[in-house]
Amino acid sequence: MAAAAERTDELVREYLLFRGFTAALKQLDAEIKADREKGFRVDKIVEQLQQFVQSYDLAALRDYWSYLDRRLFSRLEDVYRPTVNKLKTSLFRYYLVHAIQNGRNDKAQEFFLKQASELQNQAEWKDWFVLPFLPAPDSNPTFATYFSRQWADTFIVSLHNFLSVLFQCMPVPVILNFEAECLRTSLIQEENESLRHKLFALQAESSRMKKEELEVEQTVLHHKLPAYVANMDRLGDSELDMTCNQRSTAHSLQSRGGFLSSFLSQSKKGPSRPVHSSGASPMQASSMLLGKKEPTNHQSAKGKEGAVSSKDGKSHFSGLVAGESSSLQQRQKRLQEHGKERKELLSKGTFQGQSAEKKTDTNTAEAEPCSELHAEQTETSARTPGGSAEAVGVRQEQPFIVLSQEEYGEHHSSIMYCRVDCSGRRVASLDVDGVIKVWSFNPIMQTKASSISKSPLLSLEWATKRDRLLLLGSGVGTVRLYDTEAKKNLCEISIDEDMPRILSLACSPSGASFVCSAAAQSPVSHIDFSVINSGGKSMNQVPGKLLLWDTKTMKQQLQFSLEPEPIAINCTAFNHNGNLLVTGAADGIVRLFDMQQHGCAMSWKAHDGEVYSVEFSYDENTVYSIGEDGKFIQWNIHKSGLKVSEYDLPREATGPFILSGYSGYKQVQFPRGRLFAFDSEGNYMLTCSSTGGVIFKLNGEEKVLESCLSLGGHRAPVVTVDWSTAMDCGTCLTASMDGKIKLTTLLAQKS
Repeated sequence: MAAAAERTDELVREYLLFRGFTAALKQLDAEIKADREKGFRVDKIVEQLQQFVQSYDLAALRDYWSYLDRRLFSRLEDVYRPTVNKLKTSLFRYYLVHAIQNGRNDKAQEFFLKQASELQNQAEWKDWFVLPFLPAPDSNPTFATYFSRQWADTFIVSLHNFLSVLFQCMPVPVILNFEAECLRTSLIQEENESLRHKLFALQAESSRMKKEELEVEQTVLHHKLPAYVANMDRLGDSELDMTCNQRSTAHSLQSRGGFLSSFLSQSKKGPSRPVHSSGASPMQASSMLLGKKEPTNHQSAKGKEGAVSSKDGKSHFSGLVAGESSSLQQRQKRLQEHGKERKELLSKGTFQGQSAEKKTDTNTAEAEPCSELHAEQTETSARTPGGSAEAVGVRQEQPFIVLSQEEYGEHHSSIMYCRVDCSGRRVASLDVDGVIKVWSFNPIMQTKASSISKSPLLSLEWATKRDRLLLLGSGVGTVRLYDTEAKKNLCEISIDEDMPRILSLACSPSGASFVCSAAAQSPVSHIDFSVINSGGKSMNQVPGKLLLWDTKTMKQQLQFSLEPEPIAINCTAFNHNGNLLVTGAADGIVRLFDMQQHGCAMSWKAHDGEVYSVEFSYDENTVYSIGEDGKFIQWNIHKSGLKVSEYDLPREATGPFILSGYSGYKQVQFPRGRLFAFDSEGNYMLTCSSTGGVIFKLNGEEKVLESCLSLGGHRAPVVTVDWSTAMDCGTCLTASMDGKIKLTTLLAQKS
């Protein structure tokens, strides 16, 4: 904290010098020189106390401790008061011990004369009044501990630690947190960038590994050893001659087989099983026995051409058998024994390994018959993953990554409003029971203020400049200014007794004024479900006023003219500089007011029924509105009534919102707060749904909104949303009818 204070002092000096406020700069330097808190440097404060002790300045020591008590210790909770008293007692004892050790008994007697009235009734000082009159107090059992060097060092360290913890925990102004916030933001940005690089690296590594696996599979397909080479280790001399003859015969027929195979259908190009005659030789039987463990190594290695080659091989092999019958019987016996051993060895392998081997050999047999067949199969295998990739490619990359989702559950009834302040640090929420909660979510979710209104509340808005203030509109014709830090109402003004419902509040970006929408009582209750079932509309078709109030004086400045007739204004919104104000009314008309001329610049019929929510677009060339007819429409503000785009929204996004329960119970709530909110660049929109917020991509060329992300997390319909973009990570708020508020932190994917 000391470093932050010193840095802030330098910045203030630089600012005053830049502005030419030399008198203020001189005064600041003088104040800093006489600063009794020593710039929150604990070592300097402890050093100052020790200096008073060493100079035997009891008056200055008492005065300085009283200042610290008044300035710092008085802000502590009552549980820490005994600790402060113990430190004060130890400080005075430290003073007495120092005086006695240096032979200044007169200073010790002076201490008791001046402090007698304060100390005589304190039990811990009862034995100390005799101290100046003892000949050797350091050897007295009562005082020996205090005259040791260890006690003095322990006291100084304890005092130092206490002040350090106090300065770390005490609340500080926002300007002192500036550097820490900058550092924290920088660290978070670096961490996000690092995580982004790791994500891209993992994606690249995964893609590379998949590519390598595909190449390995293709290499295995292309470079599978021929059958006669794979079995060469278990063939005798004559068998080798026979196999070579088979190979040469098969090679001579390969070109013809390849040419004919090009005319065959794909279904006929598979491996064919060789036809064995009833008089097959024992060598053939042995080959078949061995082939059971390595299927298609002999029989289906070459497809149809392999079958032809096998037939030629049989004729050559019959001639060899007639010439060498005796030696062949011996070799046959040897091969059978060899095959038996091989069978035992192979039987130890797993079934999965055998299945994989069979699959690989089968693919090889299909790939080898001819070049035309291999080309077609390669093309087919390449086309299949491509097709699947194309199907998956329809699903585009998510524009946002959900970093976290937290729940605020301090409300016990349906939420009406939920708004983030301008700084993005605090949230104000209001429920139908009139309970107001002000809470923060960074670094932890914590309630800062809570209030219950005796009169029903209908609207809520943050003040812009002093973001600690809340404007609260009631159902009895009053607007209150509530201080969230002092936790009290600063003032309450009466708007109009004839129009007691304050439906909407909006504070100008400059903070100098705010608009207030007042309306008469509705002839139909907003909780009458029969009206909804009967298709009734325009329940808010009552007279209303739109007023401009001064924030500082809390006095009315003017009343806006509402044409063609005074009507209840449901929603209001300023543009970025406060020069324009857009409103949505119960008669379905959107009105655009010029705040410099204080008049209606244009108006148009926007919806069939009431207008529930309006907002300016990111470039402020258009406005968006949601109405009772379930339409989400974008309007050009340069041409009155010119529709840029129009989308149909489900009823769960526009209201009225219905929560069903047991035995036919139904709770109905009409829209009050914001029904949609935009991201920092205005490309995406957050809306309500029955299970949570839904983010849509705004694209004027498409006729249907594209859903990008569903936030979810709710068990009851969401009735109002907000999207704070004050931080780098956007924060989405979704509030539902069961009193739950979900806070979802998103990270935008940079393209």
